[in-house]
Amino acid sequence: MSTNATQDELARQSAANLAVLERYVAAWRALDIAALAAMYHDEFTLHWFGHNPLAGDHVGKPAALKALFDLSRRANRKLLNIVDVIAGPQRAMLISREAFERDGQRAELERVLVFTIKDNLLHHCWVYDRDQVLVDRFLA
Repeated sequence: MSTNATQDELARQSAANLAVLERYVAAWRALDIAALAAMYHDEFTLHWFGHNPLAGDHVGKPAALKALFDLSRRANRKLLNIVDVIAGPQRAMLISREAFERDGQRAELERVLVFTIKDNLLHHCWVYDRDQVLVDRFLA
């Protein structure tokens, strides 16, 4: 965003980013896989941290979707709640509460997802886990 952007332009961009993320959240809550997939830009890149087989950058919509499906398969991931949704002119963020289950173990996790948006679609996502060591154990 230009340093010369007016307050009105910044407010409009923030509102547009919030609207995109609210559509994403609605699809996630409804478990509407087609609507979720439609929210990702063709250039979507997923950035995962940690020391597990899914850590790293998953570049392009097909690679990111494959990684997301692999996460769900490995950790039996379930959305419990969206804690908050926040948007500014350059980034949008949500805080989710999710459950992971594997091999008789269950954990509830708070996760922060930070997005950039391009063409009214999610363009990049950085996932920050409150307990990365726990996530790494579930995904090993």
